[in-house]
Amino acid sequence: MIVSTVREFRDNATGLLKSKEPVLITRRGKMAGVFFPSPEGTLPLEMKRDLFERLSLEISRRIKKGGGKEEEILADFESWRKRRRETRSGR
Repeated sequence: MIVSTVREFRDNATGLLKSKEPVLITRRGKMAGVFFPSPEGTLPLEMKRDLFERLSLEISRRIKKGGGKEEEILADFESWRKRRRETRSGR
């Protein structure tokens, strides 16, 4: 896995986006995001599990911090999906 700061990612985006390895993007030493290359490349199962756990914990933390309820989040997601479908179908 490649580790890059936000600034490095911005400045070298073209090369990093062509990479076959995932890119962990950090801001001030903390995870800001993860870029996964095209589906042709695969990650080791252990890495997938670790990423899933970390991302799940972060999502949970942000939901609790924001005070969102599961029903609100699901409704928001469904409305996003509906808008996306309408946009894609040209409605």
